[in-house]
Amino acid sequence: MSEFKSTVLLVDDHPLLRKGVSQLLELEDDIEVIGEASSGKDAIRQALDLEPDLILLDLSMKGMDGIETLGALRDAGVDSRIVVFTVSDDRTDVVSALKSGADGYLLKDTEPEELVDSIRQACSGKMVLSEQLAEVLALSFRDGRKSQGPDLTSLTRRELQIVKYIAGGLSNKLIGRKLDIAESTVKVHVKHLLKKLGLRSRVEAAVWMVEQQK
Repeated sequence: MSEFKSTVLLVDDHPLLRKGVSQLLELEDDIEVIGEASSGKDAIRQALDLEPDLILLDLSMKGMDGIETLGALRDAGVDSRIVVFTVSDDRTDVVSALKSGADGYLLKDTEPEELVDSIRQACSGKMVLSEQLAEVLALSFRDGRKSQGPDLTSLTRRELQIVKYIAGGLSNKLIGRKLDIAESTVKVHVKHLLKKLGLRSRVEAAVWMVEQQK
């Protein structure tokens, strides 16, 4: 039995889906579902209350949709990892989610074992993306780069080190260890470099960095 459990909040307006994912995660010793929300409004309240490690968020909910909920969660100061879990592989949805602050994007047809593994990785600070979406995302950023101004020269040496580690999938804690600085200091640097580059999430920064190195 694992001593430490990563905590998860499920946000989806389909009870059957929530139940299925919850039952799947109950089989894992190191993951615990601590809450379920059926709407964006409920998700914000529970996220602030429970402070989960990870929020698994549906995109197409009635009322507040996933993108609105995502933006509202970030605006409310929720710093949990947020992974969108949806049926949509539409390029616009993927990019919108990442620009709104998502830390990953998984499709609902993901195999159960792969879903559990991705949730575990996301909880540990890594970025997760369904494999078939990587190319969609890369193309989108390549197109966007033609009209966007930010480049590597706008970053300080430290910010450049950090964004390279982000592209490697490292969490703030691991980056701090690598650079021998506090995790809180890494968070400040990440916040600054995202602002400089006009990006909203670590996933976006990672893909941007990979594109810069091509």
